[in-house]
Amino acid sequence: MKEFVLKLARRAVEEFAKTGKRIEIPKERPKEADEKRGVFVTLFKKGELRGCIGFPYPEKTMVENIVDASRLVCQDPRFEPLRKEELKDIRIEVSILTEPKLIETKPEDYEKEIELGKDGLIIRSSMFSGLFLPQVPIEQKWNLEEYLENLCYKAGLHGDAWKDSSSKLYKFQAIVFSEGI
Repeated sequence: MKEFVLKLARRAVEEFAKTGKRIEIPKERPKEADEKRGVFVTLFKKGELRGCIGFPYPEKTMVENIVDASRLVCQDPRFEPLRKEELKDIRIEVSILTEPKLIETKPEDYEKEIELGKDGLIIRSSMFSGLFLPQVPIEQKWNLEEYLENLCYKAGLHGDAWKDSSSKLYKFQAIVFSEGI
């Protein structure tokens, strides 16, 4: 599965960067690729984040989400559009997600519910939301409180919005496939 996922994402990123076109969904694929799964595609250039786009909810099949996220990550609005000249320096990571589940405990008990490095998080409050993949707090060397605060900031909320009863926190896990690892 790892080889299929990474080759598909690579082909989709390269095609879009070179031609601006979306690749066709491959007819030959593992049956698991037809399961509905959330997916994120992350690009790194020389070890630095170059884009990360995805779909947290399993509304489409894994293969469709990989192709679409691979195309969209080339135009992550936080960065300049990916140029074909950059492709040789790009490393791709694909995260296949479990369905996000609402954490139904009080904020003071989150340390019993959230495992750093295992659980990705989504916060929703009013019209604001933010998401971090499970690997982010490990890469950033955050403790749980820093993870929650930065998640709030990413959503455009104040740092302790995770303590607010109107905020909803969801967790999910990911299988991460990465080129070169």
